[in-house]
Amino acid sequence: MSKSDDSLRSLFKAGISSHPTNPPLTTTTASLLIALYALVYFVPFYFSRTARPSPTLSRDTPSVIRARIGSVTVSCAVCCATTYLVLTQTGSAPASTSKVLHLMGIWPPALADSARAVLLTALLFLGPLYSYLIVDDGWRSWLALEPLRELWEEWTVWRNYVAGPITEEILYRSASIPLMLAAQAPVKETILLSPFLFGLSHFHHFYEFRLTHPQVPIAAAVARSLFQLTYTTLFGAYATFLFVRTGSLPAVCAVHAFCNAMGLPRLWGRVRRPWEWEESAVGGQRSSSVLWSVGYYVLLVVGAVSWYRNLWALTQSGNALISPEAFLSM
Repeated sequence: MSKSDDSLRSLFKAGISSHPTNPPLTTTTASLLIALYALVYFVPFYFSRTARPSPTLSRDTPSVIRARIGSVTVSCAVCCATTYLVLTQTGSAPASTSKVLHLMGIWPPALADSARAVLLTALLFLGPLYSYLIVDDGWRSWLALEPLRELWEEWTVWRNYVAGPITEEILYRSASIPLMLAAQAPVKETILLSPFLFGLSHFHHFYEFRLTHPQVPIAAAVARSLFQLTYTTLFGAYATFLFVRTGSLPAVCAVHAFCNAMGLPRLWGRVRRPWEWEESAVGGQRSSSVLWSVGYYVLLVVGAVSWYRNLWALTQSGNALISPEAFLSM
């Protein structure tokens, strides 16, 4: 490990240095900036006629998706520039450009760490991967490169698996987490605050859902949004953990895209081949083998246990933004 790496860690890690420097900003200021970033990300949607949804214009309309991708790209650039200026132009010991790029997970890219982070996350989805690739014959579509064709042909697919993960991770990890580190915030606060704001930034989907689905009872719409807030916050905490452990923006972008592609794992119900679902729907004979379901749930448990056991080993990195010792104070 180089001396420059040591100085980077002593300057920015929360509560690790025995002789902490004067931080360039307070934890409160960092938190307010992150909250402002969250607003900057989605509020501009409603200023533009092309990006703003309506009862007759869904958020999944291609023109809306294109407009929003353009908007969040500008928002991410503004927020990243703000973080860069805060860290390089303020405080008693302003950071150099190389240090800021490291804190933002941009350089070094740490591609090997990214691969390990995706492998770790895939363990959580061992059951769903088995269901998709084996039970549903998803491997055939990958051999035919169908997912890649959908990526280029469907704007919703591009938004969900490319534009969304990249821009959200740039804003909520790359631009936000360095502010908490620079403020020498406690590790727990660093890992939990930004994810909570990340979850809240999805709550505007409640308004959009009500616009396009006015017939749905408001209680059901609120429950839907609260559920989304919960799992986006949990994912945000996990992504932040990976970010500070690997110091890699590509790692969290790749994990985000992977999780979007997999969706939430099935936690109950029977696993069947696609044609068996069709037979069941028309009252046909249920020829599904119980072994499909047994295999799925066994792999789901095995994957979860393997994920837990490898959580620290597969996220260990020389590019880490917070040392392992700092997590002991959580």
